[in-house]
Amino acid sequence: MRTVKKLTGLGVDAQIVLVNKNPYHYQTTELHEVAAGTKEPADITFDVARTFANKKNVQVLIDEVIRIDQDAKSVELKNNAPLQYDYLVNSLGFESETFGIKGANENGWPIVDIDTALAARKHLEDTLKRYKSSHDPNDLRIIVCGAGFTSIEYIGELVYRMPKLAKQYGFPLDEVKIECIEAGPRILGMFDQNLSQWGVEYLEKKGVNFHVSTPITEVKSNAVMSNDQEFTANTIIWTTGVRGSHVIADSGYDQKRNRVVVADDLRVNGQPDQFLIGDVSGVANPGNGRLYPTTAQISIAEADCAAQNLAALLKGQPTKKFVFNALGTVCSLGPKVGIASIDMFGHWNLKGWIAGVAKKLIADRSTLELTNIRTMLGND
Repeated sequence: MRTVKKLTGLGVDAQIVLVNKNPYHYQTTELHEVAAGTKEPADITFDVARTFANKKNVQVLIDEVIRIDQDAKSVELKNNAPLQYDYLVNSLGFESETFGIKGANENGWPIVDIDTALAARKHLEDTLKRYKSSHDPNDLRIIVCGAGFTSIEYIGELVYRMPKLAKQYGFPLDEVKIECIEAGPRILGMFDQNLSQWGVEYLEKKGVNFHVSTPITEVKSNAVMSNDQEFTANTIIWTTGVRGSHVIADSGYDQKRNRVVVADDLRVNGQPDQFLIGDVSGVANPGNGRLYPTTAQISIAEADCAAQNLAALLKGQPTKKFVFNALGTVCSLGPKVGIASIDMFGHWNLKGWIAGVAKKLIADRSTLELTNIRTMLGND
């Protein structure tokens, strides 16, 4: 969607068709807030068609992409006839990754879109509410699998909201147990030791228990196994990681975990009419040759670069190499608190309320760049 917005500002002479599965666009970096119940879907979504209502060369088509026929240069859809293209920008997004762990699909609650976030939230609230009649201690136990950004930010929202839930549903707050199980040796390893330790200790003071170097081997209906070690709970949130859309593999791309390593201008190798960006794209860091992690920050930069390069092709001009300059990392630990490592006007390590403000400013700026000031402020 960002690429389309950028293209319309570059004055390209082309008919643009934007295919989106839902009539709304949502901020994926805020899904954990919907899942925890600190935000509603309306707070993180906006109408796609309305955004481009005044753009005569943009057609918004609400449908689901099921396959891309690269030889025929067409996009196959669930409910409409295939679309032929001269150029394609593929940004199909991500889905939950289970790594083949037994029971993860059946028993874990992922947070990958609005529907799954709402489903996880409903299950959590129904289970907490049930404790008043069940007196089952597992109804007050919550396991979060994985310790990536979604996991930690979800936990932060959860501990913030839990006192209100306890009052609403009449369960003892001091008997709630939140466990985070992580295969790696550190929590918040993307930050330096002092900053990550502050974040971990903040959540531990709120009652969260972290288990590092604890690989998950099986997920049962009310338990997570790490070899012979068992953690019981009736709410199991699955946020161990994501992979690109399955449409990538279904369409025959050379891929790994549904990510395609692209050329330095973000085009598909051997397919000069295709750009791949976001979670389905693998972009090599020229400094070390390793792929950049798929983050919202790099996806935004890719969208802008793809728009500029596509505009260049339409004008008969050469494309430019994708260059990524990371501005830092921000992780919220609830609506008002966070930690941040910012690389702007020097290097800054932030913690507490000021990092929370930085997170909100970033989210507001992203919404503003995609829509307008009225949407950012929540006005219809």
